[in-house]
Amino acid sequence: MTFDPATCPDTVYYGDNLDVLALIPDGLIPLIYIDPPFNTGRTQTRTRLRTVRDPIGDRTGFKGQPYRTTRLGTQAYSDSFDDYLAFLEPRLLEAYRLLAPHGTLYLHLDYREVHYAKVMLDGIFGRASFLNEIIWAYDFGGRSRTRWPAKHDNILVYVKTPTRYVFNAAEIDRVPYLAPGLVGPEKAARGKLPTDTWWQTIVSTNGRERTGYPTQKPLLISRRIIQASSRPGDLVLDFFAGSGTTGVAARALQRRFLLVDNNLDALRVMHHRFAEYGDVRFVGYDPSTDEPDSVHNEQDATKER
Repeated sequence: MTFDPATCPDTVYYGDNLDVLALIPDGLIPLIYIDPPFNTGRTQTRTRLRTVRDPIGDRTGFKGQPYRTTRLGTQAYSDSFDDYLAFLEPRLLEAYRLLAPHGTLYLHLDYREVHYAKVMLDGIFGRASFLNEIIWAYDFGGRSRTRWPAKHDNILVYVKTPTRYVFNAAEIDRVPYLAPGLVGPEKAARGKLPTDTWWQTIVSTNGRERTGYPTQKPLLISRRIIQASSRPGDLVLDFFAGSGTTGVAARALQRRFLLVDNNLDALRVMHHRFAEYGDVRFVGYDPSTDEPDSVHNEQDATKER
């Protein structure tokens, strides 16, 4: 396979990410962000609904008005593994192999597996390559009465070379001071760089950003990561692509993207989401038939080998 990260077009692969990653030569990817399944032990589902005012509707809404509900569709994937670390480790080894010498990996998990993954990444990258643990904190959803409610995700950040990595502090979006009166009007107006704790709401159930894909993450999270740890023109890899948010953020920031997922629902969402671009290449999936493109995939793989 001839692979040039400087000229690779925006591409979405359908298939097992280990098979796809094996086609990419060593040390060519400046930034990898992955948001794998969290091993929640259940099937993640998201049902999209549309509600409209209707005097004989099936539910009561704002100010007691009747509304009629239309189901737009349900998307799902399994999030249960007998041996999660055995699933994750070969993919993290591939991520290390693929990172450029100045490259950075962001691994997005939650409390269930993040501590085990941290130990694993220390072994793969070396403890000196650990840059940050980012806490994405949000405030939405149910609240347990038997323990402190879990309202954050963890993002582990590792660099390939501790003395050589990209961090564009001047490019990162600034956030308001919590106590602006203590810093003066000039600093308050400019805002501050985010710390390692990011307060950001989840994707709104009725917002324009919503795709309906389960566990979709906010665009701001991907944008901030790409702003900080890559340069314009760089290729960003996400091999648990889901709804394609990494691709949307990369495109908006003049980066290119290489996305991989093995869930057909994810490919459908990405095809719809990227339709406005008009030039995204799909491999292993034929958008015109909405089916896996096995013939294309086999021919492409043979040619690449």
